[in-house]
Amino acid sequence: MADRRLSHRGSYGLDTPYLLVLPLLLVVVLALQGALTGAPWPFVGAAVVIVCTGFGLYASTRGKFEVWAELLDQLQLRGDEEILDLGCGRGAVLLSAAQHLTSGRAVGVDLWRRRDQSGNALAQTRRNAASEGVADKVELITGDIVDLPFASSSFDRVLSSLVLHNLSNRGQRRALAEAVRVLRPGGRLLLVDLGAVGRYGRPLRDLGMRDVMVRNLGWRMWWTGPWLATRFVSGVKCDEVDSTS
Repeated sequence: MADRRLSHRGSYGLDTPYLLVLPLLLVVVLALQGALTGAPWPFVGAAVVIVCTGFGLYASTRGKFEVWAELLDQLQLRGDEEILDLGCGRGAVLLSAAQHLTSGRAVGVDLWRRRDQSGNALAQTRRNAASEGVADKVELITGDIVDLPFASSSFDRVLSSLVLHNLSNRGQRRALAEAVRVLRPGGRLLLVDLGAVGRYGRPLRDLGMRDVMVRNLGWRMWWTGPWLATRFVSGVKCDEVDSTS
């Protein structure tokens, strides 16, 4: 059985780190309220907040690595593929994909915004690539996923993890169109995201994707709880369609 853990020789930070400040402040407020009033419910509330925050921390530091390791295994890569990671950040998914390659190449595109991931920077991703031993298989590009700097039909696989929900509805549609455009006929798209991921299905079919599937990824990628679960949508680009939208 394949090892389902991503290597952690690199440093990958935390997703949406600013969100950790709010629950920590709330725990302090509730604890103080409980101490001052002697009532038990503020302590119960603080415990609930701590558990919810724990789910988010687990998803960011371990759960997403485990889930993506499984998803990449399921792709059954040959090793010679050209892979694109949209919004690669510090490289957790990109570098794991690169570890499946022999003669292939893994390309990561990002705007390197730290509000989305702590310490997100091109230089850090390069260091992670070197730490994981895949620097020779990885190319990093500063660019916007709604306007990709690649020719149509350039990649065998297009991946993305926890990125599209940061865009407006119009931005999401443009990003999906660009993802399909750069995907080769017969290539697979695999997007992991928060929110109403199911709404990606129809535009992907309209763009020429078949076998479109949406699935919940389970508790390991709960961001505070089941009400903020992570899902994936995948599909294959039809051979007879070349989207240029």
